[in-house]
Amino acid sequence: MATVTQSDTPATPPRPTPGVAALPVANRGLLTFGVMLATIMQILDTTIANVALPHMTTQLGASADTITWVLTSYIVAVAIAIPITGWLSDTIGSRNLFLLSTIGFIIASALCGMAQNLEQMVIFRVLQGVSAAFMNPLSQTVMLDINPPERQAKAMAIWGMGIMVGPILGPVIGGWLTDNFNWRWVFFVNLPLGVICIAILWWLLPSRPIRKRRFDLFGFALLAIGIAALQLMLDRGQGEDWFGSIEIWIEMLVAGIALWMFVVHMATGKEPMFERALWRNGNLVTGLFFMIVIGVVMMATMALLPPMLQNLYGHSVFDTGLLLMPRGFGVVLTMAISAQLIQRGFDARIIVGLGMAIAAYSLWQMTHWSLEMGTWPIILSGFVQGLGMGLVFMPLNGMAFATLAPQQRTEGASLINLARNIGSSVGISLVTTILARSIQQSHAALVPNISAETLDTLDPNLAQMLGSTGQTVLAMADAEINRQAAMIGYLNDFYAMAIVTALTVPLVFFLRKPKGRAEKPDASAMGH
Repeated sequence: MATVTQSDTPATPPRPTPGVAALPVANRGLLTFGVMLATIMQILDTTIANVALPHMTTQLGASADTITWVLTSYIVAVAIAIPITGWLSDTIGSRNLFLLSTIGFIIASALCGMAQNLEQMVIFRVLQGVSAAFMNPLSQTVMLDINPPERQAKAMAIWGMGIMVGPILGPVIGGWLTDNFNWRWVFFVNLPLGVICIAILWWLLPSRPIRKRRFDLFGFALLAIGIAALQLMLDRGQGEDWFGSIEIWIEMLVAGIALWMFVVHMATGKEPMFERALWRNGNLVTGLFFMIVIGVVMMATMALLPPMLQNLYGHSVFDTGLLLMPRGFGVVLTMAISAQLIQRGFDARIIVGLGMAIAAYSLWQMTHWSLEMGTWPIILSGFVQGLGMGLVFMPLNGMAFATLAPQQRTEGASLINLARNIGSSVGISLVTTILARSIQQSHAALVPNISAETLDTLDPNLAQMLGSTGQTVLAMADAEINRQAAMIGYLNDFYAMAIVTALTVPLVFFLRKPKGRAEKPDASAMGH
């Protein structure tokens, strides 16, 4: 088979044919169900294990610091493996890679559920992460390939619902399984779902043509080292006092040097890891910036709200999940609406800009929260944020992929998923740092206000004279100061995310309408 080089790949996609999918299938509905089951199953595992960490600590013989490697190992493995999705898909076939990654994910999930110590758990989570890395880009590519052009907006809406709602449902399902069964069922639940998924994919999943091309080992090594160092720096930065630690300096330097060399290699290499035509695609590059922000807003918010709702407002794990669910309802609603608007020829750039503005407004709403409020502001702001994210996600993917040639879709999808993962890591790291620093500063600013002169009902000198009872009074006062300081820290995070989100709205001017859009299909085509 002839080797396909970059010069063989057109820079612009051919004109799509109405009513004709790139890879027609006999039962598109059932295959869509199987693909989405794999997608949701994989995306759930990014958050489903979070609530079970305290229960794992004792049984795995881990400490509060080391147990976080259960999450970190998975995130790092996904980030490193995602970039080679396109090359593997071309080399062994997209069908084979999808099936192998799904089977590997199920086996790794079972091994995670049977892990007896932290070392085993980390190894199995790495295997699970490597398998999961290929599932998202491939599922997105399949949804585009099996649908004709006029149905691709709706297909991306369905796929986006799974991506956006999955992280929201994760803590709810994880909390319920942990409370009613055991933390191991957080992983075992993937087994029955995986068997159904594999059966459907084995029966119906088509494959793209295999096209052999050289593996850019040097480029992959640079990218893997850079991403791994960046992920470690972001994950361990707060615990190691950031740049007060030699380790963080080393990880930053390694990440910076490796990623810079990767950029130079992409620009000058003979056969680089990613086709240079991808980087010349303005919609894709702009979409990557948007995806980083979406990762920050979606995952950083999901990292902040559960501990906030549980520790400051006293909600249970399950109730916290229920309070976060309206965000998912908002996503589903506006994704369906945006798909209809796109099909009717509405300018996708306006939809994306409106969605980002709504998301920024929801974060501004959250800056007005207080410790005395009820649950309604939480529900309302979450629903509004879901409305915004739903408007952004589907049109943005549509514009990016509409300007890519079909053979470039898998690599484009891997880049988009990588950008979202990096955005999530950066966002979680930033909000965690802002929260910790704000709590320290606010606590220091509030303590001097607790004195006999400012509070008639609490005299610290009298409290000390009362012995143990007085110490209890002081402890209660300190706990309240901590609550108030923590609330200030969360509000500062919401301010920061609102500003970042608002600043991305002008990026819509860098997007362009895809050329050569297909005409509206006839009735026979729509009935396909």
